Amino acid sequence: MNKFAALGLSAPLVSALEGIGFENPTEIQEKSIPLLIEGKVDFIGLAQTGTGKTAAFGLPILDVIDVDERRTQALILAPTRELGLQITNQLQDFSKEVRGINIQAVYGGAAITNQIKALKNPPQVLVATPGRLVDLINRKKVDLSTISHVILDEADEMLNMGFKEDLDFILSHAPEEKYTWLFSATMPNDIKKIVKRYMDKPIEVKVNTGNIVNVNIEHQFIQVRRDTKQDVLKRVIDSNPEMIGVIFCRTKADTQNLANDLSVGGYAVEALHGDLTQAQRERVMRRFKAHSIKLITATDVAARGIDVNDLTHVIHYSLPDDNEYYTHRSGRTARAGKKGVSMSLVTKGDLRKINYLERQLKISFTKIEAPSNSEIYQSRLEKWTAKVLEAKPTKSLNDELFEAVKGKLEDLDAEALLKHIIQNEMNGMGVGKELPTSNDHSDRSDRRDRGDRRDRGDRRDRGDRRDRRDRDRGDRGDRRDRDDRSSREDRGERRDARKSSGKGSELFFINVGEFDGVTKEELKEFVVEFGDVKATDVKVVEVQDKRSFFEVNDAASGGVEKAMSNLTVDGRKIKVNLENAPKKKKRKKY
Repeated sequence: MNKFAALGLSAPLVSALEGIGFENPTEIQEKSIPLLIEGKVDFIGLAQTGTGKTAAFGLPILDVIDVDERRTQALILAPTRELGLQITNQLQDFSKEVRGINIQAVYGGAAITNQIKALKNPPQVLVATPGRLVDLINRKKVDLSTISHVILDEADEMLNMGFKEDLDFILSHAPEEKYTWLFSATMPNDIKKIVKRYMDKPIEVKVNTGNIVNVNIEHQFIQVRRDTKQDVLKRVIDSNPEMIGVIFCRTKADTQNLANDLSVGGYAVEALHGDLTQAQRERVMRRFKAHSIKLITATDVAARGIDVNDLTHVIHYSLPDDNEYYTHRSGRTARAGKKGVSMSLVTKGDLRKINYLERQLKISFTKIEAPSNSEIYQSRLEKWTAKVLEAKPTKSLNDELFEAVKGKLEDLDAEALLKHIIQNEMNGMGVGKELPTSNDHSDRSDRRDRGDRRDRGDRRDRGDRRDRRDRDRGDRGDRRDRDDRSSREDRGERRDARKSSGKGSELFFINVGEFDGVTKEELKEFVVEFGDVKATDVKVVEVQDKRSFFEVNDAASGGVEKAMSNLTVDGRKIKVNLENAPKKKKRKKY
């Protein structure tokens, strides 16, 4: 008996699964389908990305609905349009042999008028992103009163993206007597509140909930200087001519800028981010799946829904703030039993984050060097040699052409001729000058960031610095006095410092300091990278024991708090706020 048939699925679904090569159910599918096939149950499925959650809820819901009823019976909510389209496409593949089924998707970034027109023929299964569905409900263009099942896919990501109010609004418009199936990688407090409010004694199934990373993934990192990161990335691509990969960046702007720079350099790459229209995004994914482009740059949100099984590499151009995002990113490669590489390009300041990921995810990183010119030439020449051997002479190479070329080259012996050919090929590769090793990266970065420490061999200078540090830290009475001053005096000093540096700036607090081993230079670098501001717009005013203060020019200060609002370092939440801003009232939680 087919293993999916043994789970209780109907014959048309089993037949369709066999047609698309589904043979063995994954663990989440094996544990969920027999429970959900009955339909009348609230359910929580906890499993990581890439474990087969779509089939785990999609197959049972296709068996549960009544195809003879021309009304919407199941609602599936997904955080992004990419994931929504992926779910829709998979459900349509699963139900190819189910007559009378109507599955539709509604999402932002596409013409709402076309979606409204399609909804006039109500689908039995509606797949939606929260924002677009709220809009359709407000326009009274969709009726949820007939819903019997609501499925929340990637529920934790929907909350991370700020859809909590939308979810409340949507669920309030669905019948109270409904069944809710919730699938998530994690179970934060906000999801527990949804469970408590909208679900009745749910059955829970856990699969790989410990943030487990695929064992077929090799984790690597290259230590780089910030100003050589893009050059190192190009070398990594050049040394892996068969690479098919996703390069993760922090922001939409970073994603687009990196794609533009790589394209100018002749690399087949396009960006995937939230500012693209749906037509543009679909075009990028079609080209990527067809391998007409081998690389895409993407944000974490835009990458949701990427369904490509042959990725060789995931590259973290910027490390994520959350270890779960590292797991989700890395899980894009090494699918279907294949092996893959998850490579991080890190600065000296990122090394603590690498150590933290190792501890938390129980994985090991291998430090490697940026590929050398010799390695790049060797990799490219191997690929070129293989192509030469594949190019079997045909009738198009006539004797006249052959004799014409032979006459010009016949004075060279075989070895000399081969050297000419190889050199000509190398000349066309455009391999640049050698980069410093990772150790050089660290040393040069230190010299650049600490101009007053250029002579590293001067022990007397190091001793003077050590003495100054010991005096500063040894005089605990002074430090306690300073920390115990009234907030009025403390803020007054910082206001004076701000005035001395010029007008037109905002003063910010951050909960890191000398205790964390942070210097003014390192703190400035941290703010520039994660606050999405330029170095010229930032000045670190003071680094205290467990807190620090920095200024940002008015013109650039508006987005700093938001940009740095969800950062964690070594598992500790980073707090950044305007020093003189009034305290916000706590929001009432449901």
